[in-house]
Order: sequence, then C-alpha cells, then structure tokens
Amino acid sequence: MKIRNAEITMSAVSKKQYPSEGVPEIALAGRSNVGKSSLINGLLNKRNFARTSSTPGKTRTINFYLINNEFYFVDLPGYGYAKVSKTEKEKWGGIMQQYLESREELCSILLLVDVRHEPTEDDKLMYEWIKFFGYDCIVVATKADKISRGQYQKHVSIIRKKLQMDSNDKVILTSASKKIGFSQLWDSIVESYEEHGYEINYEKTTE
Repeated sequence: MKIRNAEITMSAVSKKQYPSEGVPEIALAGRSNVGKSSLINGLLNKRNFARTSSTPGKTRTINFYLINNEFYFVDLPGYGYAKVSKTEKEKWGGIMQQYLESREELCSILLLVDVRHEPTEDDKLMYEWIKFFGYDCIVVATKADKISRGQYQKHVSIIRKKLQMDSNDKVILTSASKKIGFSQLWDSIVESYEEHGYEINYEKTTE
C-alpha cells in the first residue's frame, strides 16, 4: 500500500466525538502491549507515527488515524492489564462497547494476539464480543519473528482452537520488526473495505 498521508485526527471517549464524515474504518483490538501501535507503524512504514510504550495500559481513548484521506485505522484501548483498577477497566470496556455496538462505518476488526502464547480468556471474550456485534474479524498474530517458520502452523492451530474461531475468519502472522505478513494483511484489509462497498486505491506490494 502506498501511503500518501496519515494523521491522527482525534482521540475519543464518547460517540459524539467520533468522525462524522462516513469514512470507512477498521479497528485494532488486543491486550495491552500486544503491539497495536507497532503494527500501525509497520503498516504505514512510519517508525514513530503511532506512539509505542513499554508500559502497558497507555491507550485509554479510541484513536482515529486517517489514512490517505480514504479510510481510518481505529486503535481501541488495550485490555487485560492487571495493574489497572476495576473501575478503570469497566470504563475502558464501556468506551469500546459503545463504539462496537453503534458504528456503521466499521468494516472489520483486527484482533491482535501474541503468537508465542495461547490466547487468554480476555482474548477469547474479545473475539466473542466482536462476533456478537456481527463484525468480520481478522486475528493478527504478532511477534512472528520470535518463533521459527516451522512452528507457524502449530501456533495458528492453537490460536484457532482457543478462540473457537469461525472457519472463514483468518489468522495472519506478522512481525513489525521483520516486516512479516504486512502484504497479506493489507490485502485482507482492502478486501474487507471492498466487501462493504468502499473503493480503496491500493497499490499491491510483495514481501
């Protein structure tokens, strides 16, 4: 994908703060520190566009990134960080639920999991939540450079089994540091937009 421009347009905590121009969106969900910001930076080929942090739980708002003036990446608050209070967790959950249950522009959700570990109960709950609201889900297994390619299928099978995934939902292995899986993920992102009736200017690349 050729990125002509990218900008963060707003950080929202309520429906009235969402963009209102009807531009299509793909959201990113996952546990705190699973690599959502790194994935966004890698997809856009911009090192420090989305802020990364070694401290989990930093994303506390819904962040809207406008790409090529055509579509949004929507970074949802990370979940599952043990040191956050119950009240704060409930607040973040409410922010995400309001977005998921009412967003017509949302075409698909990328659910990020760490490929090295079995998905957690929080990941399973998030997958079930996504399906409950009727969205397409692409599971993105991050940090693929940390395991050998010979182990890929084994780890994909573990992920599919733990999440009890629908057979038509994809698992795509990625690595932000090694640029693994980005072309395949871009193909799936654009395909999702097109399935929802949006036309995206897409310059296909190979890895």
